[in-house]
Parts: sequence; C-alpha cells; structure tokens
Amino acid sequence: MTTTPEWEQRSTDLWAAIDEFDAADFRAKIGALADELPEGHPVGYFERASANDSTGEGRAAVPLYRQALEAGLTGERRRRAVIQMSSTMRALGDAERSVELLTAERDHGSDQLDDAVTAFLALALIDVGREREAAALALGALSKHLPRYNRSLANYAKIAVGEEPTA
Repeated sequence: MTTTPEWEQRSTDLWAAIDEFDAADFRAKIGALADELPEGHPVGYFERASANDSTGEGRAAVPLYRQALEAGLTGERRRRAVIQMSSTMRALGDAERSVELLTAERDHGSDQLDDAVTAFLALALIDVGREREAAALALGALSKHLPRYNRSLANYAKIAVGEEPTA
C-alpha cells in the first residue's frame, strides 16, 4: 500500500500551493488526488483529514485521521496524524483525550517530530490545568536546542515537576 514518487510530488506541490486556493477548492483538489489511491488507502484518509484540518474543518478531520490510523497509516504520516488529530481534538474541547494520545505518542518512538509531540502535549496540558507540567515539558524540549545551559535548563525542568535532576 504505497504511493508513487510522482504521486508524492504532486501532493507536495499541492500543499506548497495551499494559499493559492480557497478552502473548498483546496479540499476538492486533495480529494481528487486521494481518489487516485485504492479505496480505503490510509494515505488518502490522511491527506483528506489534513486538508480539512488546514482549512478550518477540524470536526470533519478527526474521523478521517482515525480512519487513516485504523487503516494502517505508517511512518512519518502516522506520527503526523496523531499530532494533528490530537491538536484538533484539543481545539474542539477534548484536551483530556489529546493528553492521552500525545503522552502515548511520546513512548511510541523517536524522530524529528519529538519536539512537535511535546509542544502539542504542553498545550493540551495547559488546557487540562496542568500548567506546571506543560512548562516543564516545553523547557525540557527547548533545552536541547540552546547553545549553552542545556544541562541546567533540563535539570530545572525536572525539578519543576518533582523529578530528580541529573547529577
């Protein structure tokens, strides 16, 4: 169940041009591209979900993200689907479920999207009243990118939530 490099390039080009279309037209163009994939293809669901989400139709996006994940979406798109769906669920008022999904995602593996998972988890934690934990997560993620003080900031983030600092 893979896509072709040519299909991926057309998808990339369409996403790069999102601002050239009105919302309905962009969703239609992504839908037409997704229709080229076999029925039930997880990437088709993901692309439709993302197009809905990116054009202000979050309620329509969430079930499509679920379908993509249930259909076996893999790789970076799988992780993006979890992040995007969780963010949308938070925005729609289901911050608790967003916390659950993103917390589980932190344990699912590690890649270039780790900080995105952490950032959206921090937002969800704020919405459920766990601001101190949110700040600690955000500071811990930020500590990896500073030119200096990495260890100090990471330890302060641990202390903020009652964890033992690294010796």
